Amino acid sequence: MRPRTATPVGRRPWPTRATVADRHQRSPTCKAGSVSLTDERYGAAMDRALTLARTAGEQGEVPVGAVVLAPDGRILAEAANAREAEHDPTAHAEVRALRAAGAALGRSHLDGCTLVVTLEPCTMCAGAIQLARLATVVLGAWEPRTGACGSVRDILRDPRANHRVEVRAGLRAAESEALLRSFFAERR
Repeated sequence: MRPRTATPVGRRPWPTRATVADRHQRSPTCKAGSVSLTDERYGAAMDRALTLARTAGEQGEVPVGAVVLAPDGRILAEAANAREAEHDPTAHAEVRALRAAGAALGRSHLDGCTLVVTLEPCTMCAGAIQLARLATVVLGAWEPRTGACGSVRDILRDPRANHRVEVRAGLRAAESEALLRSFFAERR
């Protein structure tokens, strides 16, 4: 077993935005930068996710919103973070949206569905996304500390997994980042 080395002083222990974007440009299953506001299917869903995130932030929750789209593009489910309100560490927007979509369809596998989320999912959420067998995740901002769709970990596209998920990144990233920055600035 290789010994773990410490992060040098003054060096960030997580990748910079440029490093993450470079890595994703080379990835065969990531369309980093390919998602635009002109794509109505994703743009409208991200509008809704951002609205949910704003509402969550106003209620003291970390401002993250998620929307699950059916293969035909209609909204199946939506949710915002509710960890504080529900006293539940698993009440992330992504998990709550997946639960609601599964209930709406009457099954746990969401084959062909897409998750549109304002922030890159964490390890727990990425695991749930993989188990739900989503086809695609469209994310707004990268999460450079706990992200699990490519910035810190890459659970959704791990070649050892029996299901891989396409990741599209950067849709309305500036708005998502601004929401988070504002939320945490008010609390620190």
